[in-house]
Amino acid sequence: MSQRDDIQRRKKKVHRRRSSSGSETHATGSSARRRNTSHRRKSSQSRHEEKNNKISRNTGLVIAVIQLIATIVFMAGLFVLNMLPNMYLAAIGILLFLFWGIILASQFFSKKNAIMGKVISIIITVFLIIGSYFLFKTSGTISNITGGEYKLDNVVVAVMKDDPAESIQDAADYTFGVQYQMNGDQIRDTVDAINSELGSEIRTQEYNSLAEQAEALNSGEVDAIIYNEGYTGILEEAFEGYSDYTKIIYSHSIRSEMQNQSADVNVDDETFCVYISGIDVFGAIETNSRSDVNIIAVVNPSTHQILLVTTPRDYYVEIPGISGGQKDKLTHAGIYGVDASMATLEELYDTDIDFYARVNFTSLIEIVDALGGVEVESEYAFTTSTDSGKVVNVVQGLNSFDGEEALAFSRERHNVPGGDNQRGKDQQAVITAMIKKLVSPAILTGANGILNSVSGNVETNMSNSQIQELIKTQLAESPSWNITSMAAEGTGDSQYCYSYSGAPLYVMQPDQASVDAIKEAIDAVENGETLEGTATE
Repeated sequence: MSQRDDIQRRKKKVHRRRSSSGSETHATGSSARRRNTSHRRKSSQSRHEEKNNKISRNTGLVIAVIQLIATIVFMAGLFVLNMLPNMYLAAIGILLFLFWGIILASQFFSKKNAIMGKVISIIITVFLIIGSYFLFKTSGTISNITGGEYKLDNVVVAVMKDDPAESIQDAADYTFGVQYQMNGDQIRDTVDAINSELGSEIRTQEYNSLAEQAEALNSGEVDAIIYNEGYTGILEEAFEGYSDYTKIIYSHSIRSEMQNQSADVNVDDETFCVYISGIDVFGAIETNSRSDVNIIAVVNPSTHQILLVTTPRDYYVEIPGISGGQKDKLTHAGIYGVDASMATLEELYDTDIDFYARVNFTSLIEIVDALGGVEVESEYAFTTSTDSGKVVNVVQGLNSFDGEEALAFSRERHNVPGGDNQRGKDQQAVITAMIKKLVSPAILTGANGILNSVSGNVETNMSNSQIQELIKTQLAESPSWNITSMAAEGTGDSQYCYSYSGAPLYVMQPDQASVDAIKEAIDAVENGETLEGTATE
């Protein structure tokens, strides 16, 4: 091989090496570019995911903070309400804060967005907000119905139905019949209020009694009469259809402090008495009015014994501090205030009554409906009259009543054997049925409706703390209560009454033997004895 050929071969070899090196270099560069692109893509995705996770964690943190605030508010509501035993409060607090801790942890340690944790947190928060609303509503309602310290009297001006006057201004030149024997200060205060409103003094004609006033109006001797509206029921007893041939053109409200105050009683372990007064109106609960329902509940929380004592509305008794030794119907005591009714029953049964609870027609209907109705035992089968508010066919034995039916059953005295005596027993049956529902789980399902019904329709002088203690004890112990019912008896009669001396009215002369038996039963409950009765489940 020539030198020339050798040189050519070496040149080709060098060329091949260079070509190979160039190809490798090109391939390496392409691979590097691909790796860089992939790295940038992964880096971008990582930054995007990190950003999303950060937003998710921050959102979760905000939701958790809101849940924490809702939890604190809810627990504050429970403490303000002060009705749950401490062990219940502790359990609820631990559970709620445990839920919150789990939700909070899920937002920080979950590799995903922890959507489920956020949803659960929102649901819990919503329930806590709703629960807090009802807790504070309950507390406010209790405050509204407790601590009753005053009574309200409405003094009215009545004219004949066909009289053209529609307001007190239309009657400026009228002659007004007045009497100062009963509630004289209220009548004088009302006359002064009318004079002030008219800017001149009205002309008055004084009479000795309410009956003389009514007769003077009916005969045309006077154009109008001024009297306490609480006496309307008495006027209807004496003059059939009184409300049908008269109309009210003016009303003056007088508020006065009550002598009776909340008793200092430890209701969780001391025996106490509650006077349950059912007034015969649908209006303001504070208004003085006849008391158609007169029940004393003697409660021994240690033995879980309740004695219900009903006294007929027409019982012929003295009204201490009011009637001056003259007798009157028990129902008329309500005209002078719930404290007058309490004093009357205290003297009759020789006992102390610590508290009162006033209900009207509206509250009974709404509370029973809120409880989902009541199951009432009736001794007799009868049909209520239209005077009772609703015609109801009552069967002997167990009856399912709604609010209106329960009220009609409680008010009926004409079509039921035994008249007013049996009506008292029927009222006890309704109260017993309500107590059974109130100490059962039905109180939970009907709580909101009950709150709405009692607000403005129930009044008691029991303090907030005493009601709270009663409920707390019931929840903590869930005792079965033994309920015993007794009714005072008597015989019908016609007698003159302190509140209306114009003519004899129907009254019931007390049967002393039944009164003495009730006294003994009250003493027995106070001494810790258990009476024969029915038990709550």
